[in-house]
This record gives sequence, structure tokens and C-alpha cells, in this order.
Amino acid sequence: MASDFPPPPAGPADRGTAPVWQGWDRPPAWSRTPSGPTRAPAGSRYDEQGRNGRGGKGAWVGEFFAVLGVLVAGLLVVLGLAGLIAAVFDLGPASGDSDLLFADPVAELAVSLVSIAIGIPAVLFGARCLGKRPAGTASSVVGRLRWGWLGWCAAVGVPLMILQLGLMIAWTWDEEPVGDTGAGFPGWTAFAVSLAVVLALVPFQAAAEEYLFRGWLVQVIGRFARSPWPAVVLASLLFALAHGFGEVTGFVLLLYSALWWGWLVIRTGGLEAVIVVHVANNVLAFGLAAGFGALDDTSTAADAPWQAMVVELVFAPLYCLTIDRMARRRAVARVTP
Repeated sequence: MASDFPPPPAGPADRGTAPVWQGWDRPPAWSRTPSGPTRAPAGSRYDEQGRNGRGGKGAWVGEFFAVLGVLVAGLLVVLGLAGLIAAVFDLGPASGDSDLLFADPVAELAVSLVSIAIGIPAVLFGARCLGKRPAGTASSVVGRLRWGWLGWCAAVGVPLMILQLGLMIAWTWDEEPVGDTGAGFPGWTAFAVSLAVVLALVPFQAAAEEYLFRGWLVQVIGRFARSPWPAVVLASLLFALAHGFGEVTGFVLLLYSALWWGWLVIRTGGLEAVIVVHVANNVLAFGLAAGFGALDDTSTAADAPWQAMVVELVFAPLYCLTIDRMARRRAVARVTP
């Protein structure tokens, strides 16, 4: 009697290989390793977003060095293109011994900001292509940047940063007036151009530092560390060292701030709050420098005086604790849904 079922595929004795039209030569879909991005299990903290079961225990090593390679390659490309433009259009400094690429401090600042901003695509590449997880998990535990929450953080962070900077200027005015640190007001046209460059590029530069130090690096270490604190402490130390060696007070300020910001990222499940405060700080600092013609000043936060450290001792916990309380009231997701 004829069977009601289709015949099984021919075996090796009948044909060289089994036919693929019925899928007999492939494992069932439910048993295959997923090929797309995989999220961390529900309930995972921000630092645990890399624990998606992909790549094995040692996969973080490859991700770490691959992203570092992308960063170095991107930096070389940016500097190479900038150097080529400066040479072709004769925009370089008059002195041949200068380490600068451009004589114009605004152009030099733009190159510096872009060279740091490339950290954002490098991190997203590392998360998606090497960590095998959605790139948005570098932003928050919900897999994206939460713009509404970022706006609430800005409503708190921007006024606090303006107040902090104002107190700092008032405290140190007699020792080193702000107007004496540069060449003076450059004129409205030059100031407008400088401010446009600052507003266009500083948000990406500041966000890139957060994605690198408070984001990707914490998640890479979090793939094997049980507690978030080893990642937060190490990333904070590297963040402080990345600003160079200046005053001891400047180093303490950077390390202290970074530890608070790292804590806040874990508490809020994302980078939004720290991106806001970092962008606000840098926009105000660079904007003030542009107004006084001091964009060629090479000092960083590592050169901050002791007064800045004292002010930060108060404002860092004030901002972080306020945002943490607001996050709890607004039920902001702290772990993977």
C-alpha cells in the first residue's frame, strides 16, 4: 500500500549527500547557536550586559584588544587626514618644531574632539560584532539611549554645573582671574565660530569618553567579574590617568568624580546621567575658554587647583544622589527587563 508520507532522503549509499530541500542535513532551528545579537538574561545589571553566553569565558580578551585596535586605527586616520589638509592648504603653525597640526586653535580643537569622538563607533562595533550583543546595550539596559530620561537628567545636571562653575570662578578670581588666562575676547565672529564648533563636537567627545570608560570597559570587565566594583574602580583609574599627569588635586578630582559616576551608571542602568554632566561640564569649560581667547590652553582637568577639588567633593555626590533618587521615583530600569 502506498505510503501517505514523503519518502526519506536518499542515504549515502544511494546518493553522495542528503538532499537539502527537506532540511534533513541540518540540526533543528531550536538547537542551533543564534547568529544574531543576543541580550543578557533578564535581571542583568548594566555591567553584566556582556554576559549573553556568546564567545566563551575568554571572549572578552579578543573584544578588548580589537576595540583598542579600532581606536588606534581611527585616531591615525583622523590625524592623517588633518595633517594632509593642513599641509595642502598651508594651515600649519609657523614654527616647524610645533606639535600642533593647525595654527588656528579652533581647527586644532576640532581635530582633538573628533579624535576622541571616534570612540563611540568603536564601542558600538565592539559590542555588536565582537560581543555579539545589541550595540544599544552599551547605552543602557533597555538596549537604547533613553532620551526622555536624559532630558530629566539635564534639567538637574545643567543648572548644577553652571552653579558649580560659577562658585569655582568666584572662589579663584583673586588668584587667577578668568580674563587673564587667554588673549581676550576674540570678537563676535570668531567667538560664534568657536562656540559653533564647541556645541557641534563637544557632546560627541564627552559622550565618547563615557561610552569608553563608564560603558564598554565596565561591561568587558563585567563579563567575568561578579561585582561591578572592580570594573568601576579600574575604569575610573584609567579615566583619571587618560587626562595626563598634572596636579595631585586634579588627579584626585578626576578619580573621585569617576567613582561617583561609575556608581551612578550601575544605579540607573545606563549612561544618560553621566553623559549629561560630562557634556555640560565640557561645553561650559570650552565655551568660557572661547570667550576669553584661551582655546589654545593645553591644560586639562588634571591641572585643576585644590579649590576645584573641594567644590567637586560636594557637587559630585549631590548630583549623583539626586539623580539616583529621581530614578527610583520614576521607576527607571536598572536591570535588563
